[in-house]
Amino acid sequence: MDYQLESIVLPGVDPVRPVVIAGPCSAETEAQVISTANAIASCGVRIFRAGIWKPRTKPGGFEGVGLEGLNWLKRVKRETGMYTTIEVATREHVFAALKAGIDILWIGARTAVNPFAVQEIADALNGMDIPVLIKNPVNPDLELWIGAIERVYRAGIRRIGAVHRGFSSYDNKGYRNAPHWQVPIELRRRIPNLPILCDPSHIAGKRDLIHGLSQQAMDLKFDGLLIETHCSPDEAWSDSQQQITPQQLRQLLSALVIRDMDRPSNNLAELRSKIDGIDDQLLSLLAVRMQVAVEIGLYKKANNMPVLQATRYGQIIEQKSDMAKSMKLDPDFIRKIMQAIHEESVKQQIKVVSE
Repeated sequence: MDYQLESIVLPGVDPVRPVVIAGPCSAETEAQVISTANAIASCGVRIFRAGIWKPRTKPGGFEGVGLEGLNWLKRVKRETGMYTTIEVATREHVFAALKAGIDILWIGARTAVNPFAVQEIADALNGMDIPVLIKNPVNPDLELWIGAIERVYRAGIRRIGAVHRGFSSYDNKGYRNAPHWQVPIELRRRIPNLPILCDPSHIAGKRDLIHGLSQQAMDLKFDGLLIETHCSPDEAWSDSQQQITPQQLRQLLSALVIRDMDRPSNNLAELRSKIDGIDDQLLSLLAVRMQVAVEIGLYKKANNMPVLQATRYGQIIEQKSDMAKSMKLDPDFIRKIMQAIHEESVKQQIKVVSE
């Protein structure tokens, strides 16, 4: 699909990367919202975020202040001049946000995973002209993410951005949500003109990881950051560990290195050319390997042998993992590669045997 997208940058916001959106996970009290907003505005940030409807994993937790919070955000706009953005999850949320003059809407990860919910929001947005940010679904399902983007696009919204907030899995290590950077990288390949922002707070889960993740996002040429910022993060009513103070936000933004990704370099061009040549060799070798797999399939068919031999597969994985260590390669990375190659080899053999 050819997406004819427009810029999500609002008037008065510096169009140079990164776009920064900051504010508390949840709007808790009017005093907390105004105090945090004033401090964030002094950092030069032009877009204020706050959750007023909070989807919780279990009932009984703080689920947001609701409609009352919209009045606090109106005050933020009046007193600081910042734009405001909130998460919407239902048709009613959209109508209330538009009526209150909210400048940017975002669809959260728990909503993006549900096509029915996304379509309800898209229908409510039909005919509107407002930037809409769409967070990735909870699990690393790129097609579901693109599907949510397409539903909003088909509603006539042209100012769309994606937000990478990491992915949930049973065994996440180190982060609250695994980054899986390859997913937003592939999204950019599929929709090159789509702005992609990073939410390092939800990836990190811990405030001391936020700067490193923000820098990674900038190095990958993300277009902006959503950073949860609270005047007293340790006292926050939700996600306290992943929020930073406005002072820490100021320090983070001043320390970010924004690299010139488009600067021409003969040395870089040579290195990329070398990479391209190596990739061509890898593809050629894989083609040869698959041809050998076909020959093995023919042999097994002729001798009435089963295609899958689990013992040999286990031996191969262990051997290649040990070999990877000796070559200073990540064994987990090599296991994934060998698993993918093995699965394709088995597929080729099954095809031959069944013919």
